[in-house]
Amino acid sequence: MHRHRPEEPVIEICDLTRSFENGVGMIPVLHRVDLTIYPGEMVAIMGPSGSGKSTLLAILGLFLAPSSGTYKVLDRNVLELSRAAQAEFRRNVVGFVFQSCNLIEHSTVYENLEYPLIYAGIRRRERTGRILDALTRVNMSHRLHHPSNLLSGGEQQRVAVARAVVNRPRIILADEPTGQLDRSNGQMVMDYFNHFVEDEETAVVLVTHDPEVAARCHRICYLEDGVLVSRGRPGVFRSRSSSVHTPGEA
Repeated sequence: MHRHRPEEPVIEICDLTRSFENGVGMIPVLHRVDLTIYPGEMVAIMGPSGSGKSTLLAILGLFLAPSSGTYKVLDRNVLELSRAAQAEFRRNVVGFVFQSCNLIEHSTVYENLEYPLIYAGIRRRERTGRILDALTRVNMSHRLHHPSNLLSGGEQQRVAVARAVVNRPRIILADEPTGQLDRSNGQMVMDYFNHFVEDEETAVVLVTHDPEVAARCHRICYLEDGVLVSRGRPGVFRSRSSSVHTPGEA
């Protein structure tokens, strides 16, 4: 897939580094990472377990601060935002799909999708329409009033994907979004992401071990020991990504 790139990127990170203290010294997890992502672009982050993929995603979502470097969204330095502004950023600009789904257990599927819309100030009538549309696209509208804790793991993941996009965010950050799904449902989720990329100009960044998922992205970035060692279009990475297709945490 190839798209014309607009002049203004959605995401722009430069010289990004993140280290952790282990009691003896500082351990680098990300080292001088540069990455630019444009509207309507879907980018896969690949690499072996422990290479820094999930750390990078956490920084992009403002859940974790980098040790150094810059991070801009739509030309705004989001690292300088107050805590309240960061919360608003996560609520209105970014949609998240986590490995662990993070649904509210004893709330219904409808309620799980309604909460972010309420916080965003969306009126009730519009909320219902958005929720039904999001659930229909992931084939979960029949579970509308089902308690989320009674869903299967794959069903929970599909609801989590619907929740991530129900606010129509500018950015979607997804950590192994198809990891708990069979191939058919995984393809359905990727089709859904493609809809937002193509029609809404949403930027999608997803971490994956699956070369088939990565092949549906515009670009693949390969992290190794915290260093962005290579990047390119999917065909360049097919042989390499097959060698890192291992289950587990990113």
